[in-house]
Formats: sequence, structure tokens, C-alpha cells
Amino acid sequence: MGAAVFFGCAGIAFGPALALVLLTVAAEPLRVIILVAGAFFWLVSLLLASLVWFISVHLSDQGNARLQYGLLIFGAAVSVLLQEAFRFAYFKLLKKADEGLATISEDGRSPISLRQMAYVSGLSFGIISGVFSVINILADSIGPGVVGIHGDSPYYFITSAFLTMAVVLLHTFWGVIFFDACEKRHYWCLGLVVVSHLVTSGLTFLNPWYVASLVPIYIITFCMGIWAFFTAGGSFHNILKCLSCKQEDDSRVMMYSALQVPFED
Repeated sequence: MGAAVFFGCAGIAFGPALALVLLTVAAEPLRVIILVAGAFFWLVSLLLASLVWFISVHLSDQGNARLQYGLLIFGAAVSVLLQEAFRFAYFKLLKKADEGLATISEDGRSPISLRQMAYVSGLSFGIISGVFSVINILADSIGPGVVGIHGDSPYYFITSAFLTMAVVLLHTFWGVIFFDACEKRHYWCLGLVVVSHLVTSGLTFLNPWYVASLVPIYIITFCMGIWAFFTAGGSFHNILKCLSCKQEDDSRVMMYSALQVPFED
């Protein structure tokens, strides 16, 4: 039973992310480098947020449960702000790297677009965030013990898996929107990304009322997904063409006159 719960929840939490990595990242070495570097940036933000929370806890009254709960919320908010700050720093780094790649390129163009870098960096933030949020839960799911035997909710593991999947997808969407907003200087978009991240993090404190937390988070995920789709250049025409599985005829005319061998006299 424990193994089934472990592999089932791990598949739910990281199945979409694994598919995206295998289909869109693994075959491109440059994208793999961006993926790993993005995970490092997220880890640094987590380290700084942990230090802030650790210091604040030890400087406060550890016997005051209400104060400690407030510090936990404070730590989560600081973590979100640091993650977005490091996302901005990663954007600046990738922007410089993109200019360097374009300089050494033969045709003067970078081998990877800004939108692709935004997608991969967001995916890296999401994967490493999901790993750190659910790894201990997955370890406990193997056993021994049964969730809910003392009256607790039996849906703890499955809810945590779906929540992790939403967070991974959200970070991917936030990455696309955030990079585009930085490039175009749309500061209100940056503000919406940060606010939605804070709201998502705050909703997790409603657990174990899973319906009150999971449903709004998936609504935010759906809205952010639509926003990121159109930000990345998507359209309804592309959706219809994908669903119909039809390929457009190539009506372009190619001129071969320059390649013809001249007639011999």
C-alpha cells in the first residue's frame, strides 16, 4: 500500500513536469544548462529565506504559539519575495548571456529565444520548488502507518501531490509572464505575478481545509496558464489547428533558375 501511494503521488506531482522536461528540454544542451542554473537560483533564495525565518524565531518568544505561527506566515511571505527577486536576477543574467550568444553567433542571432529561456527557467523554479515541498511527504507515504487512523484527513497525500503539481505549473507560467513583463517593462504584470504568488502561498495555510485551498489555487493556475499561453504567442487559431491535426499546405514558390545548369552550345 505504501509503495502504491508513493509512486501514485509522485506521478501526480511530477508527471507533467517530467513530460515537459523530456519533450522540450532534455534534447537541447543549452536548455538543460538553463534548467540546472535556474534550480540553483531558487535554492539560494530558499537559503536566504530560511536564514531570515531561523533568526526571527530565535530572537522571539518560542513559547508563544501564536507568535510562532505569525512568524511562519512571515517566513513564507519573505520566501515568495526572495524567489521573485532571484527570478528577476536570473532574467538579468540570461539577458546578458543571450547578448553574448548573439555576439559569437555566425548569423548574429541567439540560438535560444527569450521566451524559451523564460519557459525553461520557470520550469526549473517549479521543479525544485515541488521537490522541496513534497519530498518529505513522499518519504512518509511509504510507511509505516496509515493516514487518517486518528481522525485526520485520509486525503493528505493525494492533496499534497495535486498541490505540488499546481505549484510546478504555476512557476512555469509565472516565468513566462515575468520575463515578458521585464522585457516590455510592464510593471503591473510583475506586480500581478508577485501578488498571485503571495496569494497561492497564503492559501496553503488554510489546510487541512483542502477544498478551500486547492480549488482557488487551481483557478489561479488555470488563469495564469491562459495568460502565459497568449504571452508566449499562442492564439485560438493555433489551438484549433492543433486539435484538428491538420497541416497547412505550403504555398510558397521556390525559384530554381539560379541553380540550373547553363545549356551547352
